[in-house]
Amino acid sequence: MRKILCSIVCYLCLVNTAVAEEILRMATTTSTENSGLLSVLNPPFEQKSGVKVHVIAVGTGQALKHAENGDVDLVFVHDPGAEEEFVKNGYGIERQPVMHNDFILLGPADDPAKVNDAESVSEAMKHINESRITFISRGDNSGTHQKELKLWHMAGLEPKGEWYLSVGQGMGPVLIMANEMQAYTLSDRGTYLAYADKINLQIAFENDRELYNPYHVILVNPEKNPRIKIDLARAYSDYVTGEEGQRIIREFRVNDQQLFYPDVIK
Repeated sequence: MRKILCSIVCYLCLVNTAVAEEILRMATTTSTENSGLLSVLNPPFEQKSGVKVHVIAVGTGQALKHAENGDVDLVFVHDPGAEEEFVKNGYGIERQPVMHNDFILLGPADDPAKVNDAESVSEAMKHINESRITFISRGDNSGTHQKELKLWHMAGLEPKGEWYLSVGQGMGPVLIMANEMQAYTLSDRGTYLAYADKINLQIAFENDRELYNPYHVILVNPEKNPRIKIDLARAYSDYVTGEEGQRIIREFRVNDQQLFYPDVIK
């Protein structure tokens, strides 16, 4: 009987602890999750605030849809055009820059499409299109997917055919798939560096101004949904744009390489 009572007491303690814990709901991109950044960025905030950050890692398009539906309290994303529309439509407030890295075109080591010879990213996309070497698109309405579509458009192209695979997957799975098929793909540099020891794809093209990749944090407008925890969301935004969060972003490395660059406190 005593053991049963002890078990009941322990269970009730666990239930009470779970109920008492504050939850902050955040939708973010697969790149922040796959790179490993959030696993070092979030714990200090959680420890100091007593708040548990529940992360939904999806493409930016899906992240913003979660926010529109009131399913999350803030978003941490990287599609400036979609972000600006989100704020313009009244769903988001207090959009703040956090960090940046860049996009890169990846491909097989022997570069069969001769992407390395291109003088601009538009020319690089033309080389891939003309070669008909397999290109894997995320196809998930993410910030990376939207950037890829913009690059094709800038090059005056509409990719189609058996060589162009739109797979509806996050960045990590796409890198593994592209590696297995020895295909080309567009990646953010952070996720590529985090996966570099798992794949043998090479950087085929980089360092074009059109490949700049900024990340912003946006609070969900509480006027759209009374469930939004605006104070917790603002506290997290202040943290990632403040001294400690910016330092963690600046110092975060994989294989001794910096993945992201802070935009508020350099």
